[in-house]
Amino acid sequence: MNKKDKIIGKSFKPFISAENVLPEFTGMSIFLGVLLAVVFGAANAYLGLKVGMTISASIPAAVISMGLIRGVLKKESILENNMVQTIGSAGESLAAGAIFTLPALYIWTEEWNMKAPNLITITAIAICGGILGVLFVVPLRKALIVKEHGILPYPEGTACAEVLLAGEEGGEKAKACFTGLGIGAVYKFITDGLKIFPSRIETTIYGYRGAAIGADVVPALLGVGFIIGPRISAYMLSGAIIGWFGLIPLIFNIGSMGDVIMYPASIPIKELGYWGIWDYYIRYVGAGAVAFGGIFSLIRSLPLIVETFKETIKDYSSGVGGNRSIRTDRDMSMRVVLIGSLAIILMMMMLPAIPVGFGGALLIAIFGFFFATVSSRIVGLVGSSSNPVSGMTIATLIITAIIFKATGNDGHAGMIGTLTVGAIICIITSMAGDTSQDLKTGFLVGATPFRQQYGELIGALASAFAIGLVLTLLNNVWGFGSHELPAPQATLMRLVIEGVIGGNLPWIFVFVGVGIGVAIQVLGLPVLPIAIGLYLPIHLSTPIMVGGVIRGILDKGLEVVDGEDSSVKEKVNSGILYASGLIAGEGLVGIVLAIFAWHEINLALNIDLGQIGALISFALLTFTLVKFSILKKV
Repeated sequence: MNKKDKIIGKSFKPFISAENVLPEFTGMSIFLGVLLAVVFGAANAYLGLKVGMTISASIPAAVISMGLIRGVLKKESILENNMVQTIGSAGESLAAGAIFTLPALYIWTEEWNMKAPNLITITAIAICGGILGVLFVVPLRKALIVKEHGILPYPEGTACAEVLLAGEEGGEKAKACFTGLGIGAVYKFITDGLKIFPSRIETTIYGYRGAAIGADVVPALLGVGFIIGPRISAYMLSGAIIGWFGLIPLIFNIGSMGDVIMYPASIPIKELGYWGIWDYYIRYVGAGAVAFGGIFSLIRSLPLIVETFKETIKDYSSGVGGNRSIRTDRDMSMRVVLIGSLAIILMMMMLPAIPVGFGGALLIAIFGFFFATVSSRIVGLVGSSSNPVSGMTIATLIITAIIFKATGNDGHAGMIGTLTVGAIICIITSMAGDTSQDLKTGFLVGATPFRQQYGELIGALASAFAIGLVLTLLNNVWGFGSHELPAPQATLMRLVIEGVIGGNLPWIFVFVGVGIGVAIQVLGLPVLPIAIGLYLPIHLSTPIMVGGVIRGILDKGLEVVDGEDSSVKEKVNSGILYASGLIAGEGLVGIVLAIFAWHEINLALNIDLGQIGALISFALLTFTLVKFSILKKV
């Protein structure tokens, strides 16, 4: 039986049998896992604040782990490698939940001339969400991972298991990832550190008043495009085209007929320019489309939600508990799960640093377990990329805001409390999806479940302590909502809360976005990627499309050859790892440059190659991706 058969065979047996005990929860695996949790957490925080999406860290963490443990330390333990990726990927998931919500706190405090949230508050929120996200999944493992093996594929978890099983190739794969990291870091340092050429280029379109096109010529966006592929990249670009080639010129030309002032702008439309129109109007249209897409995806998942709860309750009422004497069937003690969950809930009720009160903590407990179950099931079917985390968070925010307002807890305090509830739910949901994928990987390779669950907790705690520093640093240097860090998801959450509690949204533009979302849904197209493209500047979608085109060339090759063991698949995998490195490299240098800027260290040289130099440099960067994918020798 080959490795593939061991994963998908009907009479499943893990790669490492229950009787075979290998090094797993070791000091080296914990150290490397924590290091990668912080690294990928920081890199994904920067990426998510810039473009509104993050990347999965499981496979890059597994590859880097194999490169270090096998290549450098000359040790061979697939379970140690699995533990490293388990701990490391937890950092990315917690960061995603945090940056999709918490930057709104910083934006509000700037607007309201209040003191920004301190590190204790951000860390406490992240810890509560991270721990609950792991604990809530523990009682679901046997029902979703074991019992439904062969039914729920868990695509990222299965792919990560395949990478671990192909450990003898780890050195070559690690090289692609590290090379991408180095090139992405150097490119970012040259463009935004030394400022030899700009990282954003743009131009108007002759004869088409109000229209413009541009690109952020940076490594992370190129890498994102390759990872998400041509279809999603094209959806995002189509949304941007609707905004920048359709709505912005339309509003500009109508506004140019006179001194038309339209709320929320306070100056005539003809004086705004395309950036002003995008800021005051188009992003609200995009927010409406994103909100519709997120909530609609949640509604479509309702039958799945009901089924999951029924199965879970049925399993526990019939006494399904597994055999704790078998290593590969041992979960964390339910006593630890219950006491830990109760302690966190009580802490949220009592700690002033977590402004949710008794009612908010109760909502978190109810919605948290509910959406943890939903998230674990959905990622099992369609993968983490299709997990409607935004929809679940928006639904939570709307219900919480209505309850808070109805009970008199409105104003600034009500908005902050509502966002805090939503932030913890968002982190829980994101962590639950990642934990489920990691437990699936462990199930396939023969890991010990309770050790993985404790590893997830360690990764969540490490990232929770780091994320507060990262968010505070980035906000102090660039500010959330700025050109450098638009923080699209957090801005959307803020708009939802303000709309329900404050009632100060330009609803007509939001409803236009909802209408566009409905039209997209009627056409049978995915709403969220198109809506995100509409919500973000076109400058982000164009470089993503470049990476998507390169991936599309390889995907065409997979359609005409055997996609399992072909050289084309090897080129795709190499490109994904290289692209992940580009993203991590830019994200890490972005954090370093923020530290320099915080200390007022100016690295800029008196050289400016202009937009032409930026375009040539991006073309050379694109060629490196082509070299590690299309032109790679296998």
